Amino acid sequence: MKRYPLPLIAILVLAVVVTPGWAATKAESKSKSKSPALGMAVAITTVTGIAISPLLGTGAYGAYEYFTTPEESRAALPWYAQVSFWLPALGVVVLVAAKDALGAVMPPGWKKPLDVLETIENKASGLVAAGAVVPFTMAAVSKTITAHGPEGPEWGATGLAMLHLGAIDFTWLLNILTVPFGLAIFAVVWMASHAINVLILLSPWGAIDAALKGARTALLGLLTLSATLNPWVSAGMSVVIILIAYLVAGWSFRLTIFGSIFSWDFFTLRRLRFKLADSDNQAFAGGNLPQVPVRSYGRLRKTETGLTFTYRPWMVFPAKTAAVPAAGLVVGKGLFLSTVVSGEDATFFILPPRYRGHEEALSQAYGMAGVNLAGLRKAWGAMKELFGGSAAKIQMV
Repeated sequence: MKRYPLPLIAILVLAVVVTPGWAATKAESKSKSKSPALGMAVAITTVTGIAISPLLGTGAYGAYEYFTTPEESRAALPWYAQVSFWLPALGVVVLVAAKDALGAVMPPGWKKPLDVLETIENKASGLVAAGAVVPFTMAAVSKTITAHGPEGPEWGATGLAMLHLGAIDFTWLLNILTVPFGLAIFAVVWMASHAINVLILLSPWGAIDAALKGARTALLGLLTLSATLNPWVSAGMSVVIILIAYLVAGWSFRLTIFGSIFSWDFFTLRRLRFKLADSDNQAFAGGNLPQVPVRSYGRLRKTETGLTFTYRPWMVFPAKTAAVPAAGLVVGKGLFLSTVVSGEDATFFILPPRYRGHEEALSQAYGMAGVNLAGLRKAWGAMKELFGGSAAKIQMV
């Protein structure tokens, strides 16, 4: 099955939305500041930037709206542009930055609970942005496109009509498409960005955390700077980011599921009430299980013929089952995460935090060779498996 129609469709939709506006602008010799196409370009950049870092993006966008609005009109601004939201939001961003700066020299055990909190915050702020900020931004663009301008008739008539589709007025279709289109962009880019938070959960070293977070912040800063200098350049960069995020969407989705379950198990102390089943337990695929995408969430089963792993691509598609080579498997006991590895330290499964304290029982239930302590060498091997080999391939399921 081909993997690329969706990006091409996204580009086509973008072209259908932007091209008529550009043509109408050229035909009517309007200024850039009044171009509906320019408004769409700015909106795409805004949605992409907020998706990269929801709390920082929403707080900064709200502050920008607040300071660029006349004082007498600020009371009518949406809630995210009020001081009561964007000032505390940016304050939390500063605290997170301080945590990351100190985390480079802190032992993993001191910083990991704060990393889990940040992962939860990223999910919460992402939901807030997806539910309010992004729809508001895209709806504003739709209103700009269809509204009467100060110098002429509706852009909906002069823009979409230039496609020579007869007397059909597609402005209603534009209203329907813009918000879902913005939400789709946000979801894909947010998952790719959120994967960084999950990688930080897996990382045993604060220096790696700081490098990952710095790269994401630098990308957001570059996008903001280019938007200030030339909105079209920033829109082009946003399209590139969206396409890359789409290509790694499967990998990002699996990391998002992993981070959600990790955070839930960690903060609810699920290990204290967890009951290990005799032959059917949940786990994440490692990077060495043949034909199974890394971090796939499924069930490890013991059958009469051996061990199998069953998972559903994207959690909803028909189940797939893979045979597990059982010879030489041992449970590697880590500080926060335990794993199932072979004698060559190749990771076959990653176990959620609920398995802490149950490693010996798991080994006996599946007939494994025992339990070993996983030290820094194994932690470094897990990171290499995550970024290299099969984990680095573009996997859409």
